[in-house]
Order: sequence, then C-alpha cells, then structure tokens
Amino acid sequence: MKLTHSETERYNRQIILPDFGEEGQAKLKAAKVLVVGLGGLGSVASLYLTAAGFGTIGIMDDDTVAIHNLQRQILYREDEVGQSKAIRAEATLQRLNSNVRLITYNHRLTAENAEGIVNQYDVVLDCTDNYAARYLISDTCVSCGKPFVYGTIGDTKGQLAVFNYQPPAANYRTLYPNQETLIAQGNRNKGVMGVLPAVIASLEVNEAVKIVTGVGTPLKDTLFMIDLMTNETMKFRLPV
Repeated sequence: MKLTHSETERYNRQIILPDFGEEGQAKLKAAKVLVVGLGGLGSVASLYLTAAGFGTIGIMDDDTVAIHNLQRQILYREDEVGQSKAIRAEATLQRLNSNVRLITYNHRLTAENAEGIVNQYDVVLDCTDNYAARYLISDTCVSCGKPFVYGTIGDTKGQLAVFNYQPPAANYRTLYPNQETLIAQGNRNKGVMGVLPAVIASLEVNEAVKIVTGVGTPLKDTLFMIDLMTNETMKFRLPV
C-alpha cells in the first residue's frame, strides 16, 4: 500500500527512523488493529494508534464517560460526561487523523460476537479492566490466530506482554491458568496513578507497531512489569 505525499510528510519523523522507512509506514497504513476497552489504557492507546497512522482501528466500549474517569482517561472532556465513550472517542480520533478508518463498537466483546469481530483484525490490544474479558480476548485470539497485546494496571504498577504471536506461543492462560479463581475474586476497584495508563498503553502501541512492521523485537512470551514509585522494571519469560 503506497503512501500519499501528505502521508509521507505527516509521518516523516517515523519514516526517517533507521530500518523503518516508507515501507514500515505503509505496513501501518495497511494494518487493522482492535482496541478493546476505551478507559485509561484505551484512551491513550487509541490516540497513539491514530497518530501513528494505523489504517483501520476498531474501538470498543459500552460505557459512558464519568467525572472520575477524567483523572486518567485523557481522550474525554468535562462536557462529555454521561456520553458514550465509543462515540466520543470516534469523534475525537477522527479529528486527530482523517486518514484513519475508525470502526466503532458501542457494545462489549461477548462469546457470541468475539470471533466474528476479532477475525477482521491483524492485532488485538487488551485495554480492559476485568479478568473475564481478558480470558475471552485470549481464547478468541488463539482460535483466530491473532496476536494479542496485553496490558493491565493497578495503583502504581503495570504489566505488559505479547501473547499468541508466532505460535507456538504463550497466552493469557499461560500466565493465569486458573480462570475460576481469578473471576471469583472479582475485579477490585483499586486506585491508580493518573499517568500509569499512559505508560502501559504507549508500550502496548509500540508492541503493535513492532508486530505489524517487523521492526524491533516484540515482547513475545515475556511479561514486563513496572512500578512507577520506584521506577523498577522486571521481565519474566513465560513457558510455551
């Protein structure tokens, strides 16, 4: 897929990177990525995916904007409180980059619709905040043969991994095999440092860029962890 003159100018700072070039940008233009969840992680991830020039971006969330979201969900504004996150996200992202095709899902990913939706995309970004959704995303990506970029946050700590990339590969069940125990615990309403989603979501987008372009080394079968209070990071290899 060729770039137009305006696209070459727009993405110049990426194109001039070593090993990236117009070929890398053209691969982004041809790529389709799905963002599941438009909260703290999803609002940042969708902004950077759009700015980077991914050709087609699916955005999914059934929630509405709340005042307590605004401390970290930078996609939204005070006058949008009470409105659909997916609809407001679409409007903002389209204003950021009119070249990008946005597909908006104002509903949840479910067992009934997951395979049909995921099959349309090249990469899936998990920006959700609950265990059941992550297991569904992981299982569907395994079934459909799609790479899954996993991110999660809580208080001052975040995690990142790339699952189901170039199988045989680890998936979410490799990291957390006991689904029933996790879901039974419920999704605790933890506090979160406002900048933490920006850190993890930016890294998620970076993994998607690497997967699509082939530039760099994706975080395949590896769990990355960071604590913003100490700036300590750790990596763990996952069994395949």
